Formats: sequence, C-alpha cells, structure tokens
Amino acid sequence: MRRILIAVSLAASCAVFCAASGAQELSAADQAAANAAIKVIRPEAIAAHMRFLSDDLLEGRQTGSRGHEIAVHYVATELEAMGLTPAGANGTWFQSLPLRKVDLVPEKSSFELVREGKAHTLVFAQDYIMDGNPLAADAGVEAGAVFVGFGVSAPEFQYDDYAGVDVRGKVIVMVRGAPPRFPATERAYFSDAVVKARNAAAHGAVGIITLIPPEFFERYKWDWIVPQIRAGGMWWLDPQGVPADTYPEIRASALMNGSGAEELFKGAAKTLPEIFAASRESKSESFELPSNVKIHRVTRYTAIESRNVIGKLAGSDPALAKEYVVFTAHMDHLGICRPAEQDTVCHGAFDNASGTSAVLEVARAFSSLRRAPRRSMLFVFVTGEERGLRGSDYFAHYPTVPIESIVADVNVDGAPGLIFPNKDIVPRGAEHSNLAKNVQAAAKKMGYTISPDPIPEEVIFIRSDQYSFVKQGVPAVFINGGRQSADPKLDGAAIDEKWISSIYHTPKDNMSQPFYFESAARSTAMSFLVGYEVAQQSERPTWNAGDFFGRKFSRKQ
Repeated sequence: MRRILIAVSLAASCAVFCAASGAQELSAADQAAANAAIKVIRPEAIAAHMRFLSDDLLEGRQTGSRGHEIAVHYVATELEAMGLTPAGANGTWFQSLPLRKVDLVPEKSSFELVREGKAHTLVFAQDYIMDGNPLAADAGVEAGAVFVGFGVSAPEFQYDDYAGVDVRGKVIVMVRGAPPRFPATERAYFSDAVVKARNAAAHGAVGIITLIPPEFFERYKWDWIVPQIRAGGMWWLDPQGVPADTYPEIRASALMNGSGAEELFKGAAKTLPEIFAASRESKSESFELPSNVKIHRVTRYTAIESRNVIGKLAGSDPALAKEYVVFTAHMDHLGICRPAEQDTVCHGAFDNASGTSAVLEVARAFSSLRRAPRRSMLFVFVTGEERGLRGSDYFAHYPTVPIESIVADVNVDGAPGLIFPNKDIVPRGAEHSNLAKNVQAAAKKMGYTISPDPIPEEVIFIRSDQYSFVKQGVPAVFINGGRQSADPKLDGAAIDEKWISSIYHTPKDNMSQPFYFESAARSTAMSFLVGYEVAQQSERPTWNAGDFFGRKFSRKQ
C-alpha cells in the first residue's frame, strides 16, 4: 500500500449497503456458474504465488528493478497459462511507462529558519525530511510563513483554511490530513498531497511545510518515516516529458519532526498543542508565523522504465462485450530497505504479493467459466503503487481500452483475511455508487458483515490503485478486511494495529508471518463475486445521485 503522505457511523453504513441488497440478483444459472468458479480459488495457490513473489530473488520488487521485471514476467506467464489474451500495448501483455526517479541530494540542500535577523539551521533527517523537486534540479525559496490549518478549502462542507489570510508569495504550514468531521473518503480526498498542493498554488503559495500530529507518531515512528522519504519519489512523464501532478509554483516542501516544528512555532500566536487540539476538533485557524523560511533543494534525476501487465477475457454478450470490468493489484514494493532482524529485503508478502496472488486466482476463476461473463474482464497488474499510484494512474490516463468502456474497478491491496480470519469487510468507496449492491450481495453470500472505516485518519481510500480510476470517473471499490475476527481467540484490532506499527513497509512483511490462507481464499472468492455480478448485470454501475466523487469526476456515458 502506498506510503504515507469523521468516521461513517455503523448505522449510516448499513443505510447505504443494506438498502442496496434488494437489487437484481443473479439468475440460477449464473449463481451455479459462480459457485463452480469460486471453488477454483485455492488457498495453496495463493500461498504459492506469494512465496515466489516475496522471495529474496526478487529483491523486494522495486519499481523498475530487475526483481520487479521478474514479477512482471511471472504474472504474464500465469495469465497466458490460464488462456487469457494480452491486452497491453501493441498486442503484448505489457504497458511501459516512462518514469523520473527523483532523489534529494541532502549534502547540497538546506533548511533554515530566520527570525529577528538570526538564522537557525535545521538538521536533515532529525528536525525535518524532504524529497527532491521533480521539476527543477536546483530550486529554492525564501519567504514568510503562514499557518493554514489543514490547508483545505472545502465549500461542500463549509470549510476553508485560507479564509482571511493572504499566502501569496508565502510558504504555507499545514497539518497532515483533513478535518475529522468530514466523511471518511471525502476526508481522504482533501488529505491528498496533490489536492493540497493544487489548492496552495491556486492561493499563490510558493512552498509547503507539513506538520505531523503527535498521535500519528504513536503508529509511525520518525525513524520509520525518514527512510520512506529518503528512498526518493517517482513521477510518470507525459508525452511532453512533464511529470504528472506537479505544480511549478510550489518550489519547496518539507515534513517536520517535533523538534523542527517547535522551532518553527517559537513566538507564534498559538502553540503546537493548541493548533493540534483545534485540528482534532475540525476548527480552522490560520495566522502568520514569526519566522521566515529559507529552503534550498538540489535534486538528482534518473530515467526509469517500468511495466504494467494486462490480461483480457473477452465477454460473451455482443451488446456488452465492449465494456470492461477491471481487477487491479500492484506488483511492486520497496526493494532493498532499512534492515530489520538482519534482513534488508522489503519482501512485501502481504503488501502486495497477496493482492497480486488473489487477483491471479480471480483471473483463474473467470477463465474456468464454461461461458465467459457478458462483459469483458481486464486484469491489470500495476507498477509504482508504492511511489504514488504511478502505474495505475498512468493506465487510467492512457488505458489500453477506451476509458469510457471501463465500467468499474475492483482493487485488491493486501488480501483481506490473511493476517487473521475476518468476520467483516470494509469496502472503501462502494458507498459512492451502486457498486454497493454488488458488494452487499457478495458479502452476504460469503458470510461477511460490512463495517465502516475503522481508521479514517489513515486516509486509505486515496492510498491504493482504485483511486486512480475514481479520478477518471470510474466507480471503484477497494475491499479491505475489517477488525472483527472470526476466531474469538484472536483480537483482530490488536493484530491489525501491531501489523501497521511494526511490520508494514519493513523486511518483516515476509512469509514467516502467521498467514491464514483459507481466509484469504474466502475473501478472494468474494472479490470474484463482486466483479462477476457487475459483469453479468445489464446496467453499468453509476455514481449515486449528487455524490461527491460523482460530481467531481464522473464522465458523460
């Protein structure tokens, strides 16, 4: 799952999903076909795929690396063996994307705070961390600083952190995330670094400094954050060679540790505890800071190419076969990383060898059908998710089938039920379209309950590949496991929290973990059922009337 950059109530969740359960059901013949297909999904197959993909041989599947290329060929070979057809570029299984690898040169870069004519130099990786500039190899900024709350302008929720302040030519200072009173997925949208940068640039800002709330450090330690950023960034390039989602107006950015934030707020109108308390209450507070900010960034660029893998199963209905249901999973992970227990390979077994394995088995289940589904199926295995959803975003901008023909995306990132047997699922994004009815039907069939997002502050909805499709107007769902354990002896919430705080994005995410492959096969069967029902139904999925994401991104169909 992509690196870090108001919860819906249970009653509200039921109102959305339970109301959808009366939708048109599969015919008896379709149900029989689906029942036979999900029997093809075997726990042993998921385990075998995962064991290979997370092996030392692949060296953590870093985007553009030799290990990632091994994964690319493995996935393509598996799809070919199933009898699927290639749906990449020029009749191949592959879609190549040009990438710019962006690495800060710390020894040539600097960050100073100037107050009352005196400069205070902050220490890289101790007081702050920053990555390189994707647009300029040598860039800097010297300007006043203005605190702008979360840096969010959301007229939909009568909220604007920029109201009453002038940030033209200034460096803005903002809190990570978005107001907790926002619904979970909308909160995620406004937390997106791209959305925040676009908003900052529109208000005339020239730099961005992000503050981390103290509670965030309870889950992610500074010593864990620093190597994530130091690993560098990647941007895909458009046909003119310009990195996507970049804003030249924003010449500098940085992420502050507690010590750096304290120095920045010395003499300010409000203290750090006060502004963090206000942010927890969704209060907008903006004011000028007494320090000027002087940042200099020197960046090193490397040209990289990496590949998505795309397979197709042609639909059987002449009227619907030109429409596609897409399944996505990312193949990449972090490569060689900070050692843990004398291991330097970030294996990415759960994240996301398990999702890749699950979608391979979904593809196998579809290929086993005696009659193909009415709509065509695309199985898109993407690169660069850990670098900011790069592979899926590139595919969504340059799809190998017309974007208007893609009716839905079902994304798997971390096979639900693998780290403990889930009783419930969290279908992030389904509540925004009538995909909710498909999720409800599949969950009921597989014996799952549906829960709201238990950790909305993690803004997970924007951190995996379905979001790239949402931004192109395609209804999508990212099905996660909830925190209720089907085994009363296991505390699902405690296991999940421990995994996030001690295993996520470390070499410990390997095959020595206590995985529950039977449970993962069950959730994989559910994902199959969601896609199968969408492929069989006559009407394509649509955004709910007046929906937030539908209004922002929907296409005319």
